[in-house]
Amino acid sequence: MQKNNELPKVAVLGGGSWATALVKILSDHALRIHWWLKNESDVMHLKQYGNNPRYLSNVQINTRKVKPSVHLHKVIEDASIIVLAVPSAFIADVLKNISKDAFKNKIIVSAVKGMIPEHDSLVTDYLQRVFDLPHSSLCVISGPCHSEEIAMEKRSYLTIAGENAEHTSRVAEMFSTRYVKACTNADLRGIEYCAVMKNIIAIACGVARGLNYGDNFQAVLVSNAMAEIEHFLSIVHPAQRNLLASAYLGDLLVTAYSPYSRNRTLGYLVGKGYSVRAAQAEMNMVAEGYYAVACVERLNKRHDLNMPITKAVYNILYEKISPIMELRILEEYLR
Repeated sequence: MQKNNELPKVAVLGGGSWATALVKILSDHALRIHWWLKNESDVMHLKQYGNNPRYLSNVQINTRKVKPSVHLHKVIEDASIIVLAVPSAFIADVLKNISKDAFKNKIIVSAVKGMIPEHDSLVTDYLQRVFDLPHSSLCVISGPCHSEEIAMEKRSYLTIAGENAEHTSRVAEMFSTRYVKACTNADLRGIEYCAVMKNIIAIACGVARGLNYGDNFQAVLVSNAMAEIEHFLSIVHPAQRNLLASAYLGDLLVTAYSPYSRNRTLGYLVGKGYSVRAAQAEMNMVAEGYYAVACVERLNKRHDLNMPITKAVYNILYEKISPIMELRILEEYLR
């Protein structure tokens, strides 16, 4: 339990580039930050040298404020806010020994832009179901924002989405700094689903670029993708929302066009002729869209949705259909 004279304690779970960027932002505030990383060697390196040896190694971590550890239970034990930045495919395994009481009466923030593959579930829905959490205790972090630009302290924007306005405002304040502006939004599921979809679209854009399609085609592809996302959201989570806002359209654009986008990079390598496995090995990073497209494809079948861009990405990644063939078929659907 946090004492009145202590600084608020935040737990960050995950050792990748996005987790590192979030720790950097949080360390600009008067907080006690306990950072869980899986590898003991990374923790020892952080303690000795003050940087993550695997990701964003140019970012200096203030070890007076940030305490890295491999002891997951200890990291989250008395935290009032827990930031989850573990790839979606590994969340269930990481949290399998965590009790429901460990998350009780805490704000849980998902910085994961993917779905739990074995459940075809949003991360917040999974947390609510497995840990009996009220949705009011859950928030998500959305972009448009790449960790590499956070590392360089380039002007960036975040959206904190959640149903509890007091919680989202508190989290937005923690993630606001001189180079990051964080806004709030009540559309938790809509923003979370959109973050999932934009990664799938970015893979399609990468494939197109790898196959030497130009800017004209990509502009049409992204325009059609926005309509596909709107149709998808209207079925899986209908609500009044402005899809032109940065948390929706902005996040899609930066992921579809930026060379920092790992999903775009995965698609680009596949378009260039790499196998999916070889492309993933080349990147040495997790592209959430790979797992997400299988989940969304199953949801599309369940709801009988026609989503040609998503279908094309699924066929390329999972059915091993030629990217050239899939893009030529997709051309006929685009307007």
